[in-house]
Amino acid sequence: MNDASPMPTDLALAPAHVLAREIAAKRVSPVDVVDALLSRINRFEPKLQAFVAVYGMDARLAAEGADKAIRSGHAVGPLHGVPVALKDLIELEGRITTGGSAMWRQRRSTVTATIARRMIAQGMIVLGKTHTVEFAYGGWGTNQHMGTPWNPWDGVDPRTPGGSSSGSGVAVAARLAPWAIGTDTGGSVRLPASYCGLTGLKATIGRIPTSGILPLSTTLDTPGPMARDVEDVALLYNVLQGPDPLDPNTRGVAPEDPLPVMRRGVRGLRIARMPEAERAGCDADVLSAYDRSLDLLAELGAEIVEIRLPFLLGDFVGAQAVTASEAYFFDRELVDDPGAQLDEAVRPRVLAGKNVSAQDYLATKRRQQQDKRVMAMAMEGIDALLTPTTPTPAIRLAEVDQMVFPSRFTRFGNFLEMCALSLPNGFSAGGLPLSLQICCPGYQEATALRIGWALQQASDHHLRLPPMVT
Repeated sequence: MNDASPMPTDLALAPAHVLAREIAAKRVSPVDVVDALLSRINRFEPKLQAFVAVYGMDARLAAEGADKAIRSGHAVGPLHGVPVALKDLIELEGRITTGGSAMWRQRRSTVTATIARRMIAQGMIVLGKTHTVEFAYGGWGTNQHMGTPWNPWDGVDPRTPGGSSSGSGVAVAARLAPWAIGTDTGGSVRLPASYCGLTGLKATIGRIPTSGILPLSTTLDTPGPMARDVEDVALLYNVLQGPDPLDPNTRGVAPEDPLPVMRRGVRGLRIARMPEAERAGCDADVLSAYDRSLDLLAELGAEIVEIRLPFLLGDFVGAQAVTASEAYFFDRELVDDPGAQLDEAVRPRVLAGKNVSAQDYLATKRRQQQDKRVMAMAMEGIDALLTPTTPTPAIRLAEVDQMVFPSRFTRFGNFLEMCALSLPNGFSAGGLPLSLQICCPGYQEATALRIGWALQQASDHHLRLPPMVT
């Protein structure tokens, strides 16, 4: 952990790695950390609506237990006593897990997700569950019946928080939680990271188990950490990753600690700029920030190279056939019921899966394997491909077109089974965060984190606090 980071006076403003360091050194009590976060939640949550449920009393009780264990020399790991928020897809036995659906307001979990067990086994404290788009099927972060979290970067106009991990994005951006868990099927970690000014990791399929997480698409789903900086993301990723007998996708995928290589810098890495055609339709501020990021990496010693692709990155609409058909399989009982109170934007997305034939589904899966080979050939000798995470900063909710997905630059990473890191790389003229996406071949998360670390050591975009929650 980076011992150079100072401890702020308000404990809620400290990044997770600083909290972990101070708690382990017995200079800070987990009770004080939880109290600071709950105080901040009480102050800002009425407007932000990041949480579906806050486990205040239980979190404080867990903090008291952690404090006693640590003071008596019984710490169970380096993150003992550090709080975390969970997207409301992640099962906790005995707790309500709605999956973002008003129809499941009383749905009580009978199991605990593997990743939740891993965090709790490390002594981490669950603060509560965060809002999600219904069934996690949407990139804007809206939810008609359960509520749309308020993006804290604009205190006047409600803007998209990004989805589907909307509440996790808002909670971390507003410093209501030091970090949180999201899930990503077509960009659902990276989109809220982009719009909320966070760092978020979309891991390769099989790196982090999905058992005990309500599914959208078992082909494409992957959970991931959302935090303020690369160091926090790497620490939480280490806790989450590793084989799980309940998730066959993880079989044979050995965990790899990214921390030993993360601080090596980027000298010698070959990093591709996106093809010129991909710039069309991007906001001018987004492109300026993107170009500055490439220039900075070149100054830090990376070689910036060109890449040729036989497709546009936004062309992977075929992923929708997989997502919709698998979503319909899991949620068909509700979406087929015309009396069910479902989000009017989400129901047709799921219902579209009803019309995907077995032939079309299998043809899409075959195309996936072909496109993976094409991308692997294009990436030969290249360590990472850089794109903006989103073509624009967060737009006003009144301007959202639910027929359009904001996942132009993110969906291909899921379909091609790559990994990707999103991190802040500037601000628009209106003060909204902009975001860079670092895409790497599958199972090269350490490289993505290494590039992100180098950028954050040379910039301060990730340190800014949204003005409405100062």
